Amino acid sequence: MTSWELLAFALAGYLVGSIPVGLIVGRTARGIDIRQFGSGKTGFTNVLRTCGVRWGIVALIGDLAKGVVPVLVARIVSDEPYVHATAGLAAAIGHDWPLFAGFQGGRGVATSFGAALAMNPIAAGALVPFGIGLVAVTRIVSVMSVGMAPVLALEFVVLSATGRQPWAYAIYATVAAAIVIVLHRENIKRLLAGTEPRIGRGGGERQAAHSVDT
Repeated sequence: MTSWELLAFALAGYLVGSIPVGLIVGRTARGIDIRQFGSGKTGFTNVLRTCGVRWGIVALIGDLAKGVVPVLVARIVSDEPYVHATAGLAAAIGHDWPLFAGFQGGRGVATSFGAALAMNPIAAGALVPFGIGLVAVTRIVSVMSVGMAPVLALEFVVLSATGRQPWAYAIYATVAAAIVIVLHRENIKRLLAGTEPRIGRGGGERQAAHSVDT
């Protein structure tokens, strides 16, 4: 591994992550700037609330791909796990603070998960039913967001500690989970207060909007 490899994949991952899928979907679906509605974020949940299920799924697939693609390319080009992890983390950071959208993005859940899926598809994929179950029971997407991130990090740490995957992946998952939780701090406060909006609410203009997004 060289510093040039890390730098190249950090830059490439960030630029891919910076593609504002949600913003593009909002303009395509309704001719709006998605950041002026709902939570003001560009992630899947805000697109779902503002533009509907079909467009929400499009945004979800796009945001997942932003995490998957940089890591897959890194794995093809390099055998160094820290290069893979760097590409994935940079993509998540690009989604959260996108160069191409005035550094106003989402909260990185889908893109972070996409990167983890590319690192270890079986381990990450196994948590999908868990996430779906959280949403099905609570009807609150942010519960899934702040619930899955630390569980995925713990799973990756255990796998790395038992020699089943590189430690670089566990470090990635831990840092990515920390970022997701920090960016959801307002959601966590509302969850504790019982005021977090459920699915189907909070998609109006920013003046009357609640903040919840992935």
